Amino acid sequence: MKKIDSIIIHCSATREGQDLRARDIDRMHRQQGWAEIGYNYVITLDGTIEKGRALTKPGAHCLGYNNHSVGICYIGGLDAAGKAKDTRTPAQKKSMDQLIRQVCREYEIIELLGHRDTSPDLNGNGIVEPHEWIKMCPCFDVREEYPNFMKPIIVKP
Repeated sequence: MKKIDSIIIHCSATREGQDLRARDIDRMHRQQGWAEIGYNYVITLDGTIEKGRALTKPGAHCLGYNNHSVGICYIGGLDAAGKAKDTRTPAQKKSMDQLIRQVCREYEIIELLGHRDTSPDLNGNGIVEPHEWIKMCPCFDVREEYPNFMKPIIVKP
């Protein structure tokens, strides 16, 4: 089993209300030439947590993190016009909280990041700032939502 010490949160970059399943993302990733879905888990609009790529294999969701992280993708991330937006449903938020807790119980997680937080620190100040983000994914601030993820997770109402 590979050593897992990070969780990376993603969005599917699909429009609000457009429901997909892990099998749909798997099909899209294979059409792009990938061996299989890149994420380990997918959270559908109704909050269902679906398994993707096995945790025994390196992920294909975040360059530099694939060998030691769990990739969690929620369906959504864009508004009706295609602009970045936190479109998570209450059910998705609840499932995401539960899944993060579960992964933290099973592995010694030291980092919980949004995909955008893994962008390079272009100005070298030690902080990946919004103007340095390569992409908006997951379209919400993971560190703000989960400031104490190593402690019992406090979920904002």
